[in-house]
Amino acid sequence: MKSYKFKLFPNKEQEDKLDLALDISRQTYNYLLSLFSSTSEGFNEGEMKNYLRDLKVVNEDFKNKIYSTSLQVECEKIHDNLSVLSSLKKKGKKVGRLRYKGKGWKKTFVYKQSGFKILKKSKNNSLYLSKIGNIKMILHRKVEGDIKQLIIKKEVDNWYVIFQTDAVIKNKCGRKVVGIDMSPSKFGIRSDKIIMEMPKEIDVSLSKLKKCNRNMSRKKKGSKNRFKARKLLQKRYWRLNNQKHNFYHQISVKLVKDCKVIGIETLSIKGMMMGYYSAVNFQKSGWATFINKYLIYKAESAGCQVWACDRFEPTSKKCSGCGNINKELKLSDRTYECSKCGLIIDRDLNASINIKKTCRLGTNLCGVDTSLDSEKDLKVSVRNLKYGRKQEKISNCS
Repeated sequence: MKSYKFKLFPNKEQEDKLDLALDISRQTYNYLLSLFSSTSEGFNEGEMKNYLRDLKVVNEDFKNKIYSTSLQVECEKIHDNLSVLSSLKKKGKKVGRLRYKGKGWKKTFVYKQSGFKILKKSKNNSLYLSKIGNIKMILHRKVEGDIKQLIIKKEVDNWYVIFQTDAVIKNKCGRKVVGIDMSPSKFGIRSDKIIMEMPKEIDVSLSKLKKCNRNMSRKKKGSKNRFKARKLLQKRYWRLNNQKHNFYHQISVKLVKDCKVIGIETLSIKGMMMGYYSAVNFQKSGWATFINKYLIYKAESAGCQVWACDRFEPTSKKCSGCGNINKELKLSDRTYECSKCGLIIDRDLNASINIKKTCRLGTNLCGVDTSLDSEKDLKVSVRNLKYGRKQEKISNCS
């Protein structure tokens, strides 16, 4: 499945209709949650959908202002969430309760399989939505595959449409084998001496964000000035997130195009933020988001392998030339000097080379390892898989 995201340009009337549809879907979710969360008897999805008829009789907005499948999706969400909580409770696990959605909390509603159509024109494209109308849209790339459902999303004051299709797109990976060392001073450095630095625009956005936070804290609660300051703060956060996501996409695409095997570190971000005095730099980099949400799925689609090095492997303190371990190395020492072989090298580059060498002794996050030494090893591995034994080297994405 592949998703495509495009920006919408609704006029004032259409924007009011979109806001109303968003609020109706929120009210539906809360109403169904109040009915079924406290019941001790069994419930099914069909019973939930029958209550939608009562809602449409009581309030005509539920019938005339929003497409019917959008409300059915809210039923499915409630049913799935309550079913999961119920199954966990039966297993003896401690579970909480689902929360009601306050005004302005809900950001998306869904058109499932019908109620929409892409209208292609010579100059401007538009999207037809049932109960709302034709909305101007920039279709900047071709949508491949059949559209299974459509998500309307609100981000601050901007509206977006997300097409979810059944297209399966295979990318191509490169032939290099690299290790990546994450660094707070720069985002990361590869074992082939390529430095991955975060753009300076992110530092500019962080300084503006700090001023906006300080400005909003001075405003009186409930005042119009505080509302304006909060809106500006939301826009700053939205812009910062977009800058980070754009950087993550560019770096992950370049890595997958260049490499066949990528070695990374297994880091405890929370422990590092608590243990050192550069917690802001660790949080700004967002390494876990980059690896889990961007790098792994791109590598999987291209047949690339991602290996996580063992957390307790001394990659920074070990010499990449002779393997000697310097136990007295401090975080402030940015150059590694080996007392045994005399190697002088950048600390982060030394660590990335060690990660490249030892990453396959760790965990395979994505891809199938085809580097078995002989036919005998291959037969043993296949036999282990057949009888359910753990074999990390040829395991699928975990």
